[in-house]
Amino acid sequence: MASSSFTQPPPRKSLTHLQRRRKFTIACISMLLLGALPLVHSLTVVKSVNHETVEMVGIGLILIAILGRAWCTLYIGGRKAQELMRSGPYSISRNPLYLFSFIGAAGIGAQTGSLVISALFVAGAFGVFLPVILREERALKEIFGSEFSDYQASVPRFGPQFSKWQDAETIEVKPRLLWRTIRDGLVFLMVIPIFELIDWVQLTGLVHPMVLLP
Repeated sequence: MASSSFTQPPPRKSLTHLQRRRKFTIACISMLLLGALPLVHSLTVVKSVNHETVEMVGIGLILIAILGRAWCTLYIGGRKAQELMRSGPYSISRNPLYLFSFIGAAGIGAQTGSLVISALFVAGAFGVFLPVILREERALKEIFGSEFSDYQASVPRFGPQFSKWQDAETIEVKPRLLWRTIRDGLVFLMVIPIFELIDWVQLTGLVHPMVLLP
């Protein structure tokens, strides 16, 4: 593995750059959402059964996203531009990390108690990630050539296509990268008290929602 991005071949360097841009974009969008969300609210009453049910389902989705992203990192951690991973979650989906991120986005949106907002979060995540995914695919095709073309033809971009499942006998785990993925995933859980604070701000009348959604 190259010691720094400056010594990487151009496609690998491009892939590293895309991953950094993705993280920066997510941070910027998150800040914008934090400013806008107090102006949006579910049509269901806070603390009602429907509202609380949607929130609890959302927490379940967030936990699935955290565990799923950690599972993917067991296989791909630190090797994305070094070898073409085709086992485990990458045997049924070319982008399982993004797939679990979409699930996490649905869970975060569900903390508003609104299914519509949850769906909008997924659509927003898809809109942000799809251009990055397409650029990553072009970079991977440059790196791996026909091997990646064969992989594209046999495994869906998102899936999952469970009939394609295959696993490796052993995998090399990099604890530092696994811990970083779990740490980043735990940020998803941080939205729960934030959304509870937004509910409180709205209930006390400090902020009046301008948009109500089912």
